Amino acid sequence: MCGIVGYIGEKEAKAVLIEGIKRLEYRGYDSAGIAVIEGDQMIYERSVGRICELEKRIESKCNGSTIGIVHTRWATHGAPTVENAHPHVDCSKKIAVVHNGIIENSNYLKSKLQEGGHKFRSETDSEVIAHLIESYFSGNIENAVRCALKEIEGAYGLAIISLDEPEKLIAARHGSPLIVGIGKGEYFITSDVAAILEYTKNVVYLEDNEIAVLTRDDMVTTDINNVPISKRIDEVQWNVDKVEKGGYKHFMLKEIHEQPQTLRDAMLGRFEKDNTLVRLGGLKEKEKNLHDIKRIIIVACGTSWHAGLIGEYMIEDLLAIPVEVEYASEFRYRNPIIEEGTLVISISQSGETADTLAAVNEAKKRGATVLAICNVVGSSIARESDCGMFLHAGPEIGVASTKAFTSQITALFLLTLFMARMKGQKEILSKDIVSKLREVPGQVKKVLEKEDQIAEIARRYKDNENFLYLGRGYNYPVALEGALKLKEISYIHAEGYPAAEMKHGPIALVDKDMPVVFIATRDKVYTKILSNIEEIRTRGGKVIAIASEGDNEISEMVNHVFYIPETIDALTPILSVIPLQLLAYHMAVMRGCDVDKPRNLAKSVTVE
Repeated sequence: MCGIVGYIGEKEAKAVLIEGIKRLEYRGYDSAGIAVIEGDQMIYERSVGRICELEKRIESKCNGSTIGIVHTRWATHGAPTVENAHPHVDCSKKIAVVHNGIIENSNYLKSKLQEGGHKFRSETDSEVIAHLIESYFSGNIENAVRCALKEIEGAYGLAIISLDEPEKLIAARHGSPLIVGIGKGEYFITSDVAAILEYTKNVVYLEDNEIAVLTRDDMVTTDINNVPISKRIDEVQWNVDKVEKGGYKHFMLKEIHEQPQTLRDAMLGRFEKDNTLVRLGGLKEKEKNLHDIKRIIIVACGTSWHAGLIGEYMIEDLLAIPVEVEYASEFRYRNPIIEEGTLVISISQSGETADTLAAVNEAKKRGATVLAICNVVGSSIARESDCGMFLHAGPEIGVASTKAFTSQITALFLLTLFMARMKGQKEILSKDIVSKLREVPGQVKKVLEKEDQIAEIARRYKDNENFLYLGRGYNYPVALEGALKLKEISYIHAEGYPAAEMKHGPIALVDKDMPVVFIATRDKVYTKILSNIEEIRTRGGKVIAIASEGDNEISEMVNHVFYIPETIDALTPILSVIPLQLLAYHMAVMRGCDVDKPRNLAKSVTVE
């Protein structure tokens, strides 16, 4: 959660920081704050709400500074108030800190510091860091930071400035993402590279327990014990225009419409010359492990968990390998059984999801081979895993995931085909199945061209406060995802169920005011789901069906039908989820909701 940007150079710091943090507002938007050093003063300002409120407060301030830090917050400890907003300062107001993460022993540290005379101004765990650094400061800020961090338990991404050493900007990381950008005579700190792409594509990814001390001329990186570390400079491969709206009203709508291209990008370069055999370069070194796999555990959260469920259907259906799908947040707090021949697949858009990263580390500790499916090159999960696949979907800014979800399904299908090759299951590797995959981007484009039909359905039901989403087989996880999207951005209560389970409880909710969305494509359970539709009709519920093109039978049974192209069962979720994404989007817009920044949510969940 939370967005961090830091700058030291020759430019006006305020302008760089504000423009950068605006690109990270999706990471948290409860409050925001900035601190800069100007001459012999530390100037800091904070506000509740969006970054535009902070801009108003500093319009005529801190125009001459060339070093500073800024933060946008997703609240964990303490309500969204000015006092709880970052940056936090020490007693003397000479040290300013912005923090992403959670300090687990903050209560103990706070009590100890208060006994030593420190006065706290907020309810946050983060303020402890500023006072702890102050308690160790004796003329050298990085030494004080190093000593303070040795006492801290928990996760942190930190940017720190000190009035006593105004030519230093300090970054430190443990468990929360932090990146250093390298320019000419300037350095940047950010929790997401999108904030600094306007200025540089050259970056260094900090690892856990690393500290970077930045001046205008140099970067020195050490570990927490002051042992020097040589860092590799990476080049970011996408441009700043990828994080702009490109004429769309919202990032979410832009990202929904990007899916034909992101699906192509997910497949790009992943087939041999004959276009049937899948090639996954990121798995090359672990091919023997994958050949010997006897069991798979998929760990993920939220939308990625739904993609994992679809992966379970694919792998068990096509490869006959047993698969379990676990919430990453539960995985490490029980006693997961990791036998020889177990593969753990972690799925995360950001590659920084704290619960999923913890599950990865737990799986590795227990001896599993860990394969990551994520979108962000250089992310923590990508680095911690043994092997993996990148989605190549580009930055996803809208908090409600859309294009990453369909790319995750595509990646899981490619992985299934790759493992079929490893295991010699040649009957799966037909030209027909690959051609069906290659058709999907064009089919998604056809679905998007009928967006107006979905908008009309949204208009009819925008005032309803409850929805049910029902599906079977591959489309059961799609029902879960459709319900989640509606909840996330329109604040309408929605639940997804396997369609057959509806009669074991949820059917009690059905009356004339209950819209029920069925994903009812022509698959091997098609006749079963028609029976479930009848059960809803009998009780007066309004039925919205997502159906296969050419299915005239279903149109006689439902109130509204939206047709999608036919494909094989395993690929149907990529098509059937698109109208559900659009339905959630249009209902949220019609209800006046902020679809890109839904309340209480943040894009990258980097805390437990």
